[in-house]
Amino acid sequence: MAAKNGVVLMPNGGQKKSKEHKEERGYWGTKAEFILTVMGAIIGPGNVWRFPYLCYRNGGGVFFIPYVLFMITCGIPLFFLETAMGQYTNQGGITCWRKICPLFQGIGYASHLIIAFGATSYIIIIAWAFFYLFSSLRADLPWATCTHEWNTDSCIDTSLSNQSLSMADRHNSTQPVVEFWQRRVLKISGGIEEVGSLRWELVMCLILTWIICYFCVWKGIKSTGKAAYFTATFPYAMLLILLIRGVTLPGAMDGIIYYIYPDVTRLSDPQVWMDAGTQIFFSYAIGLGFLTSLGSYNTYNNNCYKDCFYLCLLNSATSVVAGFAIFSVLGFMTYEQGVDISEVAESGPGLAFIVYPRAVAMMPMPQVWAVCFFLMIILLGLDSQFVGLECLMTSLVDLFPFYLRQGYRRELVLLAICTVCCLLGLSLVTEGGMYLLQLVDFYVCSGTTLLLLSICQSVSIAWVYGAERFYGNITDMIGYRPLPLMKICWCYITPCLCFGTFIFSIIKYSPLKFSNTYVYPLWANILGWFLATVSLSLIPLFVVYKLVHGKGTLRQRFLLLCCPEDDLPLDNKSLPPLGADADQNFKNLSAQGLDTY
Repeated sequence: MAAKNGVVLMPNGGQKKSKEHKEERGYWGTKAEFILTVMGAIIGPGNVWRFPYLCYRNGGGVFFIPYVLFMITCGIPLFFLETAMGQYTNQGGITCWRKICPLFQGIGYASHLIIAFGATSYIIIIAWAFFYLFSSLRADLPWATCTHEWNTDSCIDTSLSNQSLSMADRHNSTQPVVEFWQRRVLKISGGIEEVGSLRWELVMCLILTWIICYFCVWKGIKSTGKAAYFTATFPYAMLLILLIRGVTLPGAMDGIIYYIYPDVTRLSDPQVWMDAGTQIFFSYAIGLGFLTSLGSYNTYNNNCYKDCFYLCLLNSATSVVAGFAIFSVLGFMTYEQGVDISEVAESGPGLAFIVYPRAVAMMPMPQVWAVCFFLMIILLGLDSQFVGLECLMTSLVDLFPFYLRQGYRRELVLLAICTVCCLLGLSLVTEGGMYLLQLVDFYVCSGTTLLLLSICQSVSIAWVYGAERFYGNITDMIGYRPLPLMKICWCYITPCLCFGTFIFSIIKYSPLKFSNTYVYPLWANILGWFLATVSLSLIPLFVVYKLVHGKGTLRQRFLLLCCPEDDLPLDNKSLPPLGADADQNFKNLSAQGLDTY
């Protein structure tokens, strides 16, 4: 708490608020609710299927070197920056910039548009998991044999024969689990230009998922925090069960060796470093505003510095443990069928909906393990989904507090958002929906957009608001100064590494492919770049808009927009009249103990 002209100020830049106003916005009921909700936001299906594959593909144990480096220099500093900014301003991911640096409020709008894209697209993964979960509740797993109407003549169930197939036969045959995924679940078309019809079973699963998400968020953090007690902890119980089961299977050690065997020569490959960096940003949910919104419900003196370290380490540890669980099962597949693990180790939905179900079908009591696995995927996905919705609603309520904090208006707006997103998501449960999903994921919700958002965040806080000033704010909150490494990273290391990774991604860019066989047409790639540009363009467009509609000279407008709300007079939150003596007015403010730019 600070004093200005004899008036006591709250840390969020306004005069001391009434107890009633605090209760209107709300705080976490307990510290555990905050920890568990952030866990749910940052720990998702990507920890299960993305990190293990990247580790295996990029040199095994050697991959930990660039991964840990990016975690220390980019992941933890930015994670801490976003959380502390929300806690200090007591505002969501949009209005917090108004109190820190109004010129860069477009960062908040850009990140929330990406959240909306992600909420519409990633929820399809949960719908797929529900489809598999319901399919697991049968006497025989439908993806285990070739005796169903969706199977083709080329389907071969190798588990029924002790004969090893020749290379020609293996090339021309398909596994029943692959045909179940492609012909039963997706009924996938020939390309993005072939939209096809709706998959009505997936539509029902999608609607079910949105209903669950709505009721997890409809009462704000009161319901979100309570839901996190189950949705954030139960997946860990499932992961532990799958890990214990996996390491006790024959051949498990072979799979684990494939997973962590170090290949030192891979450190010279720039792609390894790029994969490590993008995985950190993707896994830690950096740049999306999640952490700012969730941190805004903390009490002012909460030790968010310690929280961030624990949460980041927990996230990375979960990814590592998930790798042991997944690759022990892949080793079992190699032992049972003699298939080289390089043929089955793949990233993305293929690991969750092809490889793992195929392995589960070979276990005793396969229905039990299938239910455990898909329950874990559903809960991991639901956590991230409803936290994203809570982030959107937090920012909307903070933008329009007098309208959305009264009666049932908040619930109705949330219902409208869920309905619109569900309707937009119908395009992703068509026969060509898988192609569109990959397009949105690759261009809009990928590491490139998050890298650029992270650069903007670092520069705006470290160089416009001031890293030393922000350190003072944090010290006031937690009672001690964080490690100097944080400030060095914000100012120099993080933006440089992010920019270098971004440049490398542009140099190495190649048109999007699906399963290494289907090449997206030119118009689809242009559409992807357009969607990515729409979100990121909000940052410069907002800067131009504010400068154009300001008062005074261009320099005076720029200086005004770089001023945090704390630096403006309390009576009308405006600087002295701008004009010929504007620069002297700024100097007068500085003489009163206020920073100017």
